[in-house]
Amino acid sequence: MSMNNLKKASLAAPAILLLKREAAGGVTVGTDDAKKRSRDEKRSRDEKRSGAEKRSRDENREAVTKLLSKIKDNSDQVRTEGWLGAGEVGAAAVKPLAKVMTDENLEVGRAAKRALWKIVRYTGRPNAAREKRAVEARLLELLGDEQPVQVRREVLWMLSEIGGQNSINPIAGLLSNEQLREDARMSLERIPNRGAVKALKAGLETAPEDFKLNIAQSLRKRGEDVPGLACVKLVPTKKTNVKPAM
Repeated sequence: MSMNNLKKASLAAPAILLLKREAAGGVTVGTDDAKKRSRDEKRSRDEKRSGAEKRSRDENREAVTKLLSKIKDNSDQVRTEGWLGAGEVGAAAVKPLAKVMTDENLEVGRAAKRALWKIVRYTGRPNAAREKRAVEARLLELLGDEQPVQVRREVLWMLSEIGGQNSINPIAGLLSNEQLREDARMSLERIPNRGAVKALKAGLETAPEDFKLNIAQSLRKRGEDVPGLACVKLVPTKKTNVKPAM
């Protein structure tokens, strides 16, 4: 390299280095700005979502309050209007209505039960899986020992219409409850899930003798063969010398 070219190269080097540093700095600044915008956009989305959820909760609370007011009204016309329109109120009203089901005023209790059935059947409509699961979850909370038997019994039949896999074990646990075992059996019989059949089979093995025929009948209704146990329809109800068919 000639002396002139060497001088030119030495003079150009600092300028090139400066350009590289500025370019690198520009990339850093641009990246930081993009990250900040992304954080701001996420914060804005979170705030909007939080606001929407709060408005939804407030609206649900207001809807439940209005529904309960109608259900408890002295006018049978107002009560009827209340339970007929209960379907869209949804899961938020399940536990409050269950509490009113045992009201000392029988007509109020009946209206609350009808409203709860409206909610259950409304969520059973097509394309409402999310609503159905929400209502199912609230119903399962009502199967505990702290609830009145009449509420638990009604809930078992409600779950027989919308219950899924999550309902199987809680319902099966009541096969050993003398007051609720028949309702639990029928609920499992009606739930279209193979898990319900497995639960009935497990229940058959541990059931007392006076309940085995009932569970066997449910298994037969689900297409299962149950050898060694008579069909309840063929068991004589009066004294006879005819032996039960096996």
